[in-house]
Amino acid sequence: MEQLKQLSIEKAAQCIKRAQSILNMEFELPVISFNQRGKIAGTARLQSWEVRLNPILLQENQQPFIDEVIPHEIAHLITFKLYGRVKPHGKEWQGVMNQLFNLPAKTTHSFNISSLQGKTFDYQCSCQTHHLTVRRHNRVVRQQARYLCQRCKQPLSPLPI
Repeated sequence: MEQLKQLSIEKAAQCIKRAQSILNMEFELPVISFNQRGKIAGTARLQSWEVRLNPILLQENQQPFIDEVIPHEIAHLITFKLYGRVKPHGKEWQGVMNQLFNLPAKTTHSFNISSLQGKTFDYQCSCQTHHLTVRRHNRVVRQQARYLCQRCKQPLSPLPI
């Protein structure tokens, strides 16, 4: 994993150097952390000039992750420096992806996320069984939310374990 982290940092440095040479501007290497969780491959923290990467998706999709996700997140930072706050995947970001990194401006990854699927809880309505995430289940338990079936419009009730 350490080698993948190093390759990720090197790819980020290559993206920054490319941006500097083409735009004739100075950009710092962002802080690269590997603490992104869930199904998200990465996020760019604009104010703190940081890129957070999902270590599980990096491990499972090594080369595509490095080739696609890292430039995607660096493009967010470059776009912020050039234009300020704009739509996250708007025309400015798309231009950076296309013209600076010669990559298609894909807004989402297509990695297999089955290994990231957490425990689910079974709930029942009058027509079917539903599988709620831990987060939704906990909201029900804390009485912070109540979920309805989209088909029959009945409230979901937990099934006994």
